[in-house]
Amino acid sequence: MHRRTKIAALGAALLLTAGAAGSAAASPEAREAGGLREAAALTGTAKLYRPAGDDITFTFDAHLAAADTMDPEAATGTFGFRHVYPDGTSGWAEARVDCLVTGGKVAVVTGVVTDTDTPFQGKRVGVSVHDDGKRDRLGYSWIGSEPEETKKLPKCMSAPPFEKVRSGTGDFRVLPWQPRYPEAG
Repeated sequence: MHRRTKIAALGAALLLTAGAAGSAAASPEAREAGGLREAAALTGTAKLYRPAGDDITFTFDAHLAAADTMDPEAATGTFGFRHVYPDGTSGWAEARVDCLVTGGKVAVVTGVVTDTDTPFQGKRVGVSVHDDGKRDRLGYSWIGSEPEETKKLPKCMSAPPFEKVRSGTGDFRVLPWQPRYPEAG
């Protein structure tokens, strides 16, 4: 191989490597302009484990921008759920995110329901997720309550992740929040 050919091949390899690195920079952790890591995120879909035959699916696309690190109520995105009962009837809802807090592999997201066929229209609901690989868990604020009671739910609040996720369905991804506190003087 001639020296020019080797240099051209090396240049092509470097371009491919740079392209791959650029793709990694476009990951959810680096969605912000300038490659800054998001402050927090919760993404993914999973079905709850229900041996009676219910099909319950939750989907998340919630993000807190790097510029909003100290304001979890500035989070954006959506989340939703769909519950299909064994008899074929169903209920569903979609919510606009109004708060996102994460810590380690646990996330809590709240939002106001914007579209639904349930009594939750216009109400705030909260969901918690534990992203534990093959044993993800999920919780929700309306356990044991009536939709009218959800009006009292504060932002960033939910029940702990008490439900099991059906094996093979959990692909949650929690990006831990890293608040920037002022240095102690």
